[in-house]
Amino acid sequence: MTGSGFPIHATYYGKGPRRALAIHCTLAHSGAWRGVAEHLGDRLSITAFDLPGHGKSGDWGGERELHDIATEAALAFLDAPMDLIGHSFGATVALRLAVTHPERVRSLTLIEPVLFAAALADTPERVAAFERQAADFRKAMEMGDAMLSARLFNRLWGDGTPWKDLPEVLRAYMAQRMDLIAGEGPVLYDDAAGMMRPGVLARASMPTVLIEGARSLDVVDAIDAALERRLPDARRVVIAGAGHMAPITHPREVADAIGALLEVS
Repeated sequence: MTGSGFPIHATYYGKGPRRALAIHCTLAHSGAWRGVAEHLGDRLSITAFDLPGHGKSGDWGGERELHDIATEAALAFLDAPMDLIGHSFGATVALRLAVTHPERVRSLTLIEPVLFAAALADTPERVAAFERQAADFRKAMEMGDAMLSARLFNRLWGDGTPWKDLPEVLRAYMAQRMDLIAGEGPVLYDDAAGMMRPGVLARASMPTVLIEGARSLDVVDAIDAALERRLPDARRVVIAGAGHMAPITHPREVADAIGALLEVS
């Protein structure tokens, strides 16, 4: 289908009675939800689309703010009350939809939403500590070294697989999309979408679960804690042994947490 003026590719999983929309993380694609969907296919019919610049969707040329385009693309699929699921950058898109179109969201699953603005509002020192961890990545980005940037980004946010062990085609895919990382900053850090303004998150009154890995970066805990304070009906689930890529490394545990949310929504 077409969303935000360019082609959007979607993948469909499951045959359950409830309809869900799943939004993947940066540098992934809709196939990232395959494992989770295998465990929820009898409960959910899942639409998973490729974000702009990812997978088989159209490229992002930098002409408009990336988060705006991604949100518009998601909204094209969110045509009725649905169970909304997002991971990382995709979770920030899901959260934005939940506060702007709450009537279309039946339940909300946020897996490590990287809304750094939330942590900056409450515990800026924890974001500063993360930025020290990410200093080499920032320097590589400033140098314009896409392959090094991708390797360092993967070290921070990947599933633990060493860079040298990733298929060459995957390394190239990630390096070619480093411009997307830079394009995410206005919303993730500067709150350009206004999600942290007083009272905005209170609009997302639907049952919500915040999922994180026990081995994830400390800044993830800081973000989730800030969001939990502001979301009216949110609870947190920590997955033992998991890191940032829990939907891929621990799909059953993620599906179990989503399944528990379905019971109360």
